[in-house]
Parts: sequence; C-alpha cells; structure tokens
Amino acid sequence: MTIADAGDSALLLELEPVIDPAVNARAIAIAAAIAADCVDGVRDVVPTYRSVAVHFDPLKTDVERLRERMSRAVQSLPAPREGSLIEVPVTYGGEDGPDLQEVAAFAGLTQDKVIDRHCAAEYRVFMLGFLPGFAYMGSVDERIAAPRKATPRTRIPAGSVGIAGSQTGIYPRQSPGGWQLIGRTSVQVFDPNREPASLFAAGDRVRFISEPRTPEPSNPRTPEPANPRTPGIRSVTVLKAGLLTTIQDEGRWGHQDRGVPVAGPMDRYAHRVANALAGNSPGAAALEATLLGPELRFEQTMQVGVAGADLGASIDGTALPINSARTCKAGSVLRFGERRSGTRAYIAFDGGIDVPAVLGSRATHVVSGLGGIDGRALKAGDVLALRESHEAPGKRRAALRVPNGGARLRAMRGPQDDYFDDAAFEVLERTRFTISPQSDRMGYRLRIPDPGSRIPTARAGSPGSMISDATFIGGLQIPPSGDPILLMADRQTTGGYPQIATVITADLPLAGQLAPGDWIEFTLCTRAEAIAALKELENGV
Repeated sequence: MTIADAGDSALLLELEPVIDPAVNARAIAIAAAIAADCVDGVRDVVPTYRSVAVHFDPLKTDVERLRERMSRAVQSLPAPREGSLIEVPVTYGGEDGPDLQEVAAFAGLTQDKVIDRHCAAEYRVFMLGFLPGFAYMGSVDERIAAPRKATPRTRIPAGSVGIAGSQTGIYPRQSPGGWQLIGRTSVQVFDPNREPASLFAAGDRVRFISEPRTPEPSNPRTPEPANPRTPGIRSVTVLKAGLLTTIQDEGRWGHQDRGVPVAGPMDRYAHRVANALAGNSPGAAALEATLLGPELRFEQTMQVGVAGADLGASIDGTALPINSARTCKAGSVLRFGERRSGTRAYIAFDGGIDVPAVLGSRATHVVSGLGGIDGRALKAGDVLALRESHEAPGKRRAALRVPNGGARLRAMRGPQDDYFDDAAFEVLERTRFTISPQSDRMGYRLRIPDPGSRIPTARAGSPGSMISDATFIGGLQIPPSGDPILLMADRQTTGGYPQIATVITADLPLAGQLAPGDWIEFTLCTRAEAIAALKELENGV
C-alpha cells in the first residue's frame, strides 16, 4: 500500500496494481471507512479498481493527519460489504445492438449464444466514471470479450449496453464511445433528481436479462420555454450568448464516486472576485464567458461585477474596467468587444443567478447535461432570474495577473510519477508546450514543438500497465503519444493514462485563463511551496 500526492488538494491510496474483485472490495471498504471518519475539509472519497482518491480543501485539511487516518483505515479494515444485486432488462441485437453480429463473429458463436453468455454472468461494479452513472463492470466471458472498436462512434444512444474486452457497461446518456454495442436497456441508470442519482454503486452486482423492448409511450406535449420571466423577479435577458457562456458556482463536490465531475469556474479566483464586487458570497452562481462575451439586458436596477479576462466590457457604450462593478439601471445593456487579455471573464449580479441546484450545485457541466439551464451553455432569449440580494457590493479588487500568450505553471510530482524516470521530468521542465485547438473545459491537449523530445512514457520496470484510475483537476496525463493532457474543471473522474504531475491549486486560475495557441511551461515545487502560494492568493480575494 502506498499513499501518493495528487497535487496539494488530493491524496491517492494505491493497492496492488491488478483488476481483482478482492482488491477492489478492499478499496471500496477503505473508501467507506475514510468517508465515515469525517476529516475536516474532505470533499470527495472515490474508490476505483484498486485505489482510493481523497479530495480535500488544502487550507482546511491537515494532510499529515489525513495520511494517518488513511493508513489506519487500511490496517483496521472492516469486512467488505456485499453489494446489491441489480437486474437489468436488455433488448439485444437489431438497431439496439448494432455490433452483436461483430461480437458473434469474434467469438465464433451465434448471436443467441453471445446473448446467453452475456446474461449468464453476474458482473461486479468495480468503479464509476467516464460519465455520471457509468459503471465499469466485469468480468465478461473470455469467449465474447471483443475489443473496443477501432474507430469510436460520435453518437451512442442512452441505455446502450456495450462490451470492451473484459468489461461491460451501460451508457447513461447519449455520448461518443468506442465499445461494442450489443443491446439497449430502457432502465435509467442515472437521474440527478433521484436519490441516489446513480442506479449503481461500486461493489454492486449486476445481471442482464434478455427481453423484448417495450414500446415507449408517446406523450406529445407543447414545449414550454426553458426559463420564462416571472413578473416581479429581478432578471437578465440574454440578447447574444457569446462563444461559450455558462452558469458556474464553486462546483459539484461530493459525487465523484458516482462518476459526476466537479465542474465550476476555470478561474476560481476571478469568479470569487466578480461575486465580491457584486456583493455576493464566494459560491454564488455567476456567468463564465469564454473569449467572446455575451450581450445582456438588465430588466431591473442591479449591481454587476466583472472580473478575469478583459474582453472589452461596456455598459450602454461606457467602458467597464475589468475587476470593477457598476450599478446598472433597468434597460441597460452589457456588451463585450475586443479581447485584450485572458480567456474567461466572470459576470456576477447581486444576489446571484437563481437556477435549480442539481446534486447540490448550479454549475453547468455540458457533457453530462447537468446544472445551469438544462445543462447547456446560454443561448439568445434565455432569461436569468436572480436571487434576493443581501450583501453590500464590494470595492474594485486588485487583478490576478492574467497571462498574455502563455504561463509558467507550478506542479507537484505525482500521483503516478513512479511510471516515469528522471529523463521524463527533465523533458517536462525544459519544454515549452503549446495548447492545441483540441482543448476545452475538460482538458488542454499540449503539443511539443520537437516531436523527438516528447515525454517518455512508462519506464521499464514500472508496476504493470496502467489500470484506469482516479483523475485530478490539474493532473498532467501522459498518453502513449507522449503529448501531455492537462486536466481542467470538467475532466472525467477517472482515466487510463498516468499523471506525471499535478498543477497546484494556486496556479489553476492562471491555467484557466489560457487559450489554444498559448504556451505553457512547468516547474516542479513542494507541498509547502504550493500551500504558501495558495495562502497568498486567498489573501488577495
């Protein structure tokens, strides 16, 4: 057993590097014991195939005490619980299982025999990840364990049942994916309005039952506006949505064990400054505008704070300096013009944006369809209702340095630094990477100018091939290509590439202000340096 740093805000407890029910049962039991211990500042405890990730607030959690509690959980491990047995009806083949014939050809069996073998097994839920509620189940009968498709599909219907080698699983919502689709279920495996939201938990047992699909009842109705304006409620009307404008609060903590990403602002500092300027608490819901800002009309008088990137904000033609606030009259219009610096601006209104909290947060995660307005970015015609205002507006705040073309980011080694030798870290620290256009809120794909100097992948003698494991905001994944991926606010909760280092919490706001084409350099630091930098940043809010 080892406990590795995952930046300054998480630890990763690792067991034997194997996919084994007994090891997984230990990981799940350890996670339950740690969660029950209620250490101050702990935000999420996430079991995986063979590890436990503990996410925490680095300014509230005594990390050495947490390490001791984690070690104690391993030593005084209770007997693993037996998970619930869940039966899932599946319609196999046809349009519901377009790859059933391909799997049958791989196995040298008839389609009916493939169905029989898939239904004969009792599968273990090893962990959840990829999408909210997506359960990684195993182990599939070796005869039908067809590999992933060479070219993933861009669209897989919700409820699709797939096979990928020894794993099987159900896609909770429409998404891309590369598994072999053999059937489909009408069971809703993830519903944020249900308690618990996920049908499955790590350690559960699953059986699939073959049955004909029941036609879904037709229930035509006239669609209603997504968010009509209510008379008497203060509101803001979206005239133009901008390139990508979403509603964000501090994020959706406490649900990563069910595969639910945190989301929240890419630049947490600027989000808090905008809220302070508007007279809100730090966690109030505000807007995050990317590169090209929205056009907004204020339906009543209100206080507006803008922070982060300078995207040329103005109110009724008068410039609104960045990191400042203004009282705006009813009918006034906030516009954005030329981008001058940074990538993401934050717009807060006194009281905060009033949309329903989903799993305890209003943060938008577009990939999962959670939070905000119907889980999507804003569009023209949206009306943002505001909550009642109780705080006094703040004064203009000092701006965090916004990058101009690139940034040097500090990072701590790990959690999978044992997969890399000294040469890999030398390349990491001496290379200027470029953010590729294939980058978004989930992560930045980084390019290396000299293809011959890519970061070497897993070193000889590393402990086995990489088993899918927990991921961390700020984690720097190294895929086989050697081109790093910097994981950001919307990242999946699990992934299959080792993370050589993790960007410290204090530098994540800086990273959040970068755009495709900008450069990044990394420098390694200690936990003490990371905490000192975070305290300095917090003092500026």
